[in-house]
Amino acid sequence: MSTRTALVTGASRGIGRACAEALAAAGHRIALAARTAEKLEEAAAGIRGRGGETFVVEMDLADAESVKAAFAKTAKEFGRIDILVNNAGMTKDGLAVRMKKADWDLILNTNLSGPFWAIQQVLPAMMRERWGRIVNISSVVGEMGNAGQANYVASKAGLIGLTKSLAREVASRNITVNAVAPGFVATDMTHGLTDELKQKMIEQTPLGRMGTPEDIAAAVRFLSSDEAGFITGHVLDVNGGIYM
Repeated sequence: MSTRTALVTGASRGIGRACAEALAAAGHRIALAARTAEKLEEAAAGIRGRGGETFVVEMDLADAESVKAAFAKTAKEFGRIDILVNNAGMTKDGLAVRMKKADWDLILNTNLSGPFWAIQQVLPAMMRERWGRIVNISSVVGEMGNAGQANYVASKAGLIGLTKSLAREVASRNITVNAVAPGFVATDMTHGLTDELKQKMIEQTPLGRMGTPEDIAAAVRFLSSDEAGFITGHVLDVNGGIYM
């Protein structure tokens, strides 16, 4: 197998960084994307230290022009992108009755529109090459809902719908499009939760623990591989059984 190039968004920490490291360990060249290059450099240095090849690019998913420019820069430096992992996302929680339009727009633009702009950038080359892997990181709450997160849940549920529609659209070109829906995972995003809330989430998880970024990365690595070539339009739940 020739070396392939993977681009991971939100790659500076947490799940994104673990995905980048797992794909590098699988022998791929890795383009690391996030809003600030400084944090990315640390992740890139770790991969290079293990003999991997990386490229760092700044990208703001909420800005379609920023996405376009970042992919153009990556293609110039690194060649075409064979594997896209849409991981970057953010939350801005609040009750629906009081949610500000700005908070709705920011989350939908970052978590749903951003991944779509990213997909648009990689599809032409994937279609020409007749090979591609797109993995969208959704969330268990996109399947089961969660009070106080109407914007986040809508964006993650939208990502599942986008995954299924795209899977049908590009299957004839040997491009697979899948989603991974993490459950309760120990990351910076969950770090700020109270111990009481964390304990409650663990109690609701049949496997009795929080997930790790590496748990999610293993699923992403598989769906990005040749072995997963007959899987498309699928949502792989990596959630410890919290939702079945």
